[in-house]
Amino acid sequence: MTATTPAPALSGTDTVRNPATGEAAGEVRWTDPSDVEVIAAGLRTAQREWEGRGAKGRAKVLARYAVWLGEHRDEIEKMLIAETGKSSTDAAQEVPLLIMILSYVIKVVDKAMAPESRPAALPLMAIKKIAVHYRPRPVVGVIAPWNYPVANALMDAIGALAAGCAVLLKPSEQTPLTAELLREGWQQAGGPDVFAVVQGAREVAEAVIDNSDYVQFTGSTATGRKVAERAAQRLVPFSLELGGKDPMIVCEDADIDLAAHAAVWGAMFNAGQTCVSVERVYVLEPVYDKFVAAVVRDVQALQMGAGEGTHFGALINDQQLAVTERHVKEALAAGARALTGGERPGGSGSFYPPTVLVDVDHSMACMTEETFGPTLPIMKVGSVEEAIRLSNDSPYGLSASVFSGDVARAKDIAIQLDCGAVNINDVIANLMCTTAPMGGWKTSGIGARFGGLDGIRKFCRQEAVVSPRTSVGAGGNYYHNSLKALARMNALMTRMALARPRRTAK
Repeated sequence: MTATTPAPALSGTDTVRNPATGEAAGEVRWTDPSDVEVIAAGLRTAQREWEGRGAKGRAKVLARYAVWLGEHRDEIEKMLIAETGKSSTDAAQEVPLLIMILSYVIKVVDKAMAPESRPAALPLMAIKKIAVHYRPRPVVGVIAPWNYPVANALMDAIGALAAGCAVLLKPSEQTPLTAELLREGWQQAGGPDVFAVVQGAREVAEAVIDNSDYVQFTGSTATGRKVAERAAQRLVPFSLELGGKDPMIVCEDADIDLAAHAAVWGAMFNAGQTCVSVERVYVLEPVYDKFVAAVVRDVQALQMGAGEGTHFGALINDQQLAVTERHVKEALAAGARALTGGERPGGSGSFYPPTVLVDVDHSMACMTEETFGPTLPIMKVGSVEEAIRLSNDSPYGLSASVFSGDVARAKDIAIQLDCGAVNINDVIANLMCTTAPMGGWKTSGIGARFGGLDGIRKFCRQEAVVSPRTSVGAGGNYYHNSLKALARMNALMTRMALARPRRTAK
């Protein structure tokens, strides 16, 4: 879910404006970077009590927060639209996703945080009890982008709070107001002072990294590298969800209408400003014309505009609009054709029409660089093998989709794609599957969000506690034993360790 590189340091207060209308959405007070250390120190103090409540105690607070989100959904979505220029259709997706994540986390947090018994590797070590404890990292820094100000701010923060961590959130400077509303909701739901929001750009983000024990970043690959470098200086662990150029493969036996509906929604949802949006499509030659016609039909029915009654809204700013315009213009100049859209409309607002591009290839930026706008380039291919090769011909590897009437065949294609998740006969669905990890390969990231219990445990340190089952057998290899006794012990250990390899090798 890509964000642009942070702007220079901000100070004082500013008016946040709707990119679709230019109207004021509200006022934001920027955080002085020097204050972040003090804010983080306060979180560390509060975190100890929060951890002490235990998993069940924290689950009760998270449950109250879920209820608050549901009760204030209209207010949150109104703010979303005001500061992003989203359509109401797109804005409506975020709060339900968070409530779903909260519902799952509440159910499993007790199990996730319970000490985990581990078996002995060898019978000789059966005299020991092995338990792995999960200890929360005190402060988790979350640096979130602008494209989903609710979901990206909290989908990781929820797991961290459930684990017993405090959360230091820095939202994008493009969308600061929604984060303040979410923090106020945490307080109104009875949450303790373990959730803080700091506002600003690069210098504030750096201060968050410098004062956190774990960093979760969602944004561009270029900025992700900088986050990783700064965190590495302190040996602080991090997780990065970065850019994508997600491919879709449409086989000759696919349900063409379904594939077309999916491609259009997957490409245009949130004006294409989604990390796992459909950014390029490879269609087998026998169904290419039919697929393109279905896509054009669907796109021509879309209504663009902010607020009620439209399908998708404005791009976040003129910088993002410029990237989309460049990709389309360069493709057209190189021989591509725009079957819909193709140029910015007149009037105000950072809008770009839904644009279907054909006669494209990998010499064009629209097929190789992340666009993050409402474009859908479609390429004809002669075989599934060619589609797989082209799909993997990318520095990115976030997610993908495969459409085929034969699910087994689609699965076989899926496991040949170099990415973190593949949806079969659907798009973006893996975002709803909180039991599965969502992580990118190659330059699309490091680590993963979600992943069942791992989505909570990732914010913890593991502590192994080894205790005796019996007093017998301790000290068999200590120095106070005779050399003969030590030799017998070593021989016994070797024989027992070799038993399975010898059986397996036969």
